[in-house]
Parts: sequence; structure tokens; C-alpha cells
Amino acid sequence: MTKGDSELHDHALLREARQLTPAVYALARILRLRGVQEAGLLPLPPSDLEVLRYVLESPGTGTGELARELGLHGSNASTAVRGLVAQGLIRRETHPHDRRAVQLFPTLDAQHGMARIENAWAALFADALAALPADDRAALASATPALRALGSALRALRRH
Repeated sequence: MTKGDSELHDHALLREARQLTPAVYALARILRLRGVQEAGLLPLPPSDLEVLRYVLESPGTGTGELARELGLHGSNASTAVRGLVAQGLIRRETHPHDRRAVQLFPTLDAQHGMARIENAWAALFADALAALPADDRAALASATPALRALGSALRALRRH
């Protein structure tokens, strides 16, 4: 590929990203703002919900790793963790190999609550999908693996 071809390719990728990013962000925003209430749970600030989801996906994580992965300041991550511990959604355990370190684990209430939230999200999406033409629903369903791969690629880029 020549330099000119490479630049055209880069511009095409950037154009695609500019079209996709607002759509993905809008969906993420809806999920952040909805679901908890629909599940009949106490409202959680979006940052607390992100912390809780991360601990659910990565049980045993530490506060420092959680802060790095979510792009939070350490003090903000600690504040969110303290609040979630106080609500009985996260428990702290001393690291078995380093008594100074703490590991975070979701409680059973957190697991059940997140399942209710995800069910509420699915219901919201199902209602919206029902309003779409079959071709759009099929395109979205077939895009799921690509969206997961995009999420993995974004997480990998953040670590570098």
C-alpha cells in the first residue's frame, strides 16, 4: 500500500469511526440512565454502576486496577467502592499473598441486582427492536460479535 493509499485508508477509517461513535455513545448513555430504576433497584450513580459492573466481570480485582481500567482517579474509585460496600453490593477481602492489598468481590445481592438491570436493559432493547424493520434487527444481531471485538480492541489500546 502506498503512502497515498494509506492516507485514504486512514481517512476512510476515521470517517467510519465518526459515524459509529455517536451511535454507540447514545446507546451507552441510554443504558447508563435506564435499567436500574426499571429493575426496581435504588438509583446508582453511573460511575458506581461502572465500578460494580467491573467488579462483577473481574472479581478479585483491586481498587488500583479498577481505577486504571475505568479511567478513574484513585480517590474516586475508592469513594465508589466504599459506597458500594456500604450498600452491601461489594465486599472487600484481604489479598491472600499480600496482607496490605485488598481484593473486591461482588455480593450475591450485586449479582442478582445486575441480572435484574440487564433484564431491564434487554426489555428496553426488545421494545426498541420491535419497532425496527427485520433487516435492521438482523444487521444488529449480526454486528454483536464485531461490537464485542471492538470493545476488546479498545480495552487493549487503553492498556498501551
